[in-house]
Amino acid sequence: MSEHTVSSYDEELSGIAGRIAEMGGLAESIVTDAVTALITQDLDLAQATIGRDHRLDDLMHDIEMRNVLVIARRQPMGQDLREIMAATRIANDLERVGDMAKNVAKRVIAIDSDLKSKTLAIGVEHMTELALAQLKAVLDAYTRKDAEEAVKVRERDAEIDAIYTSLFRELLTYMMEDPRNITQCAHLLFCAKNIERIGDHATNIAENVYYMVTGKRLLDDRPRMDETGVEDKENA
Repeated sequence: MSEHTVSSYDEELSGIAGRIAEMGGLAESIVTDAVTALITQDLDLAQATIGRDHRLDDLMHDIEMRNVLVIARRQPMGQDLREIMAATRIANDLERVGDMAKNVAKRVIAIDSDLKSKTLAIGVEHMTELALAQLKAVLDAYTRKDAEEAVKVRERDAEIDAIYTSLFRELLTYMMEDPRNITQCAHLLFCAKNIERIGDHATNIAENVYYMVTGKRLLDDRPRMDETGVEDKENA
């Protein structure tokens, strides 16, 4: 290929990576706002958060179109092809992260300022901090093409699962002790499950980053510690 063609090709790949970075930043912001709205019972912020999810959808479709055009024009192979395929999968995971955050924001509206004890939501807030740390770390690994860091992110997913299991049991205890807690605890359980799923999507991204960089799959089962056995029907 000519020098001009190589330069143009590099710009196309950089453009795709840039869109992933934009999606990642937006996803982190939406998750933060959704949980902030939950803790503060800010209905306006919750509604605004739901509306911002459309931008993630638009970015995902843009990445898909860019990838199709690059494949058609350049017929990439090896590392380049893995980067393009990883970008498609990572964009899909980030779009799903936005969906999880939107679900939390919808729960804020359903609770409608009736969160009687903000103490009950602190566990969800702590889970969110860990999930966002995972998401940031794996997006940094993607940018730096750091397979080792991707593996570390995958291994840390068990921490989020353990906190979710503990929070699940705690909220069930509150529900059994006082039936008046059932409604708000049920909403918080759905919120917690959505945050736990964000951790799962960060792990998916980690696996794709590892494959993108090394050309190999992480074949061993990822560590999982969600012992509740509860399926989130809202996201099934």
